[in-house]
Amino acid sequence: MDFDIDIDGWPADVAWDALTVRAHAALCGVEPALDNPRLTASVLFTSDADVHALNKEWRGKDKPTNVLSFPMLERGDLLDLAPEGPPEMLGDLALAAGTCAREAADKGVSLEAHAAHLLIHGLLHLAGHDHVDSDTQAEAMEALEIAALAKLGIADPYGDRN
Repeated sequence: MDFDIDIDGWPADVAWDALTVRAHAALCGVEPALDNPRLTASVLFTSDADVHALNKEWRGKDKPTNVLSFPMLERGDLLDLAPEGPPEMLGDLALAAGTCAREAADKGVSLEAHAAHLLIHGLLHLAGHDHVDSDTQAEAMEALEIAALAKLGIADPYGDRN
């Protein structure tokens, strides 16, 4: 997958672009639909204010959130996508620096580890996974997240699974 990554206001001591690539590679091991060379995605590492504005405009929620996902392919189209052909835009992600940093501190994990989790979570949303409609859906998505994070050496962020 090719990424268009824009970083604004995130700490300079982490290579956020490299983290994005590593998170995607780990995720491909548990969600093969994302392992298609035609896919592209944009990732915006930005401020709470920018994510707040996006959340208000596109989701009608007047607050920042940790990560926003804007899928551009339906799940069925992703699964049917041949590996040869022109690039296909999977979608866009936006991560909020302040919210992510506060959550990482609350969880007692590094911002880098929390951002990896949110990248994986967001990419799964772009791939058509969700956690809103049922506990079964949520458990399946969390299991994929936990497995991908384990490949990166990051502990289960939910703390209730092996």
